[in-house]
Amino acid sequence: MRGPQRSEAPRQSRGAPRYPYRLLPLWFFLVTLALWQIASRLDHPDFVLSPVEIASHFTQALRSGELLPHVGASLVRSLPGFVIGSLIGVALGLMAGIARSLDQLLSPVVFLTYPVPKIVFLPIVMLWVGIGDVSKTLIIALACFYPCFINAYYGARGTPTLMVWTGLNMGARRSQIFRKVVVPSALPLVFAGLRVSLALSFILLFSTEMINARSGLGFLIRQSESSLRFDLMYVAIVAVAMLGYASDQLLLLVRRHVLAWQEATSR
Repeated sequence: MRGPQRSEAPRQSRGAPRYPYRLLPLWFFLVTLALWQIASRLDHPDFVLSPVEIASHFTQALRSGELLPHVGASLVRSLPGFVIGSLIGVALGLMAGIARSLDQLLSPVVFLTYPVPKIVFLPIVMLWVGIGDVSKTLIIALACFYPCFINAYYGARGTPTLMVWTGLNMGARRSQIFRKVVVPSALPLVFAGLRVSLALSFILLFSTEMINARSGLGFLIRQSESSLRFDLMYVAIVAVAMLGYASDQLLLLVRRHVLAWQEATSR
């Protein structure tokens, strides 16, 4: 005699295609552009351009070579700052999360200075290293340090104690526990900190370029606005958005590769 059969509805609903939901952001973006284009045909100030006009000016700026030098200048400042600040923040955060002496030394200073806007340190840094690209890179590195340190710190402290003691009882050295238990356990929070730091690197980049720079997308936005070149201003803003989105998607791709085990268990 056969027992009661389980319903297949939950399994089917669980495996139902999610493509319509994944397309919702794209549809929202397209509808927003369409409404913007329609609204631009009404009476509007000269500094309000339609999406079609912005796309046309963007293509012209690429062909004329007016945009790419500023993109390169911004990347030269932001990428080293992001890499330096993130690496130092992650390394010190992980070590402070497992070493009480380092925790007592660093954590009070980090959490005390974390709420301070990092742009206020720019005049001090410029007095030390000058007004060139080094000062901008250092400010970006300082801003990227904090989210990475804090997330790595709490990621290391959140390592399950049972896993640590199990490794020690099996004869693993402390360095092996750190590499094979603490670091993998902290990686999800580490990548969350990296995403925040990546966004901050762009924010600080354009803040510093608007204050004191002769190249870069922030400089281009400020110069275009002051010279009433609103077409070029919008082109620079679109370039900022595209760089930020591409960088974030690249980081998410790395995260999916590194944390493939987490993606598999969460399905």
